[in-house]
Amino acid sequence: MSITEADLILSPEGRIYHLNLLPEELAPTVILVGDPNRVEKVSKYFDTIEIKQQNREIITHSGWLDKRHISVISTGMGTDNIDIVLNELDALVNVDLKTRRIKENLTSLTFIRIGTCGALQAENEVDSMIVSTHGVGFDNLLEYYRDKAAPVDQPIETALAHFFEKESLHPYVASADKDLLMHYAPYADSLGMTATCSGFYAPQGRRVRLMPRFTTLLDKLREFRYQDERVVNFEMETSGIYGLSQLMAHRALSVNVVVANRAKGTFSKNYAKAMDETIKMVLQNLPG
Repeated sequence: MSITEADLILSPEGRIYHLNLLPEELAPTVILVGDPNRVEKVSKYFDTIEIKQQNREIITHSGWLDKRHISVISTGMGTDNIDIVLNELDALVNVDLKTRRIKENLTSLTFIRIGTCGALQAENEVDSMIVSTHGVGFDNLLEYYRDKAAPVDQPIETALAHFFEKESLHPYVASADKDLLMHYAPYADSLGMTATCSGFYAPQGRRVRLMPRFTTLLDKLREFRYQDERVVNFEMETSGIYGLSQLMAHRALSVNVVVANRAKGTFSKNYAKAMDETIKMVLQNLPG
């Protein structure tokens, strides 16, 4: 059965709607960044850049690095944007855009998120690098997918549900690709679970004019333990990337630069330098 024009929107030129890309303009390894201004900070290290496309806040540069085809794409902030970007990236490689039919032989993409985060634990200093073992989703993105159960790390998810029972919160849990995690673990300052929040202010316990409903959310996350696992940081995209990647059989890893330590109340004075070092580390050690 073919996919309808309303379900998968294409431009008159046959480009996928939000990304403004053709299938041949996408590389099999994709660096995901939230900030559109970070795209050039990644692609400046490519040997060549062959494609530059933009639609709204989504910017794509595709090129070559050490004979490897690679793309870098800005997603914007939040798992709502991740839903758009990952579904359209998957469609570019796994849907025949002319016949609108799913291909028989599916392609697995590699996604590496390079982003910023806040640290929950005091020992994770600003400007350090955290690699996410799991994404703990306080967003509701996967509730809308029939196969939501596929990414669940059930023991951890069950433990979290009991832990947040009084708050009536039921975060989902999705895992990093094991091979990517093992590959980049030696370069990380810390490994741990990453909480993905559905917003920046009240969902992260911040108060400006409105009072957060869950005033102790970060404190509780800091205390949570499951065997040797704990939540070490928080941001706004990782759970969506991990969850959708598992549902669609792609590989994903989230690499995070700490810009704020909420336990200590400190903020980086120059996280751009730490981000640049992290970008270089990821690109210099791309897996085969």
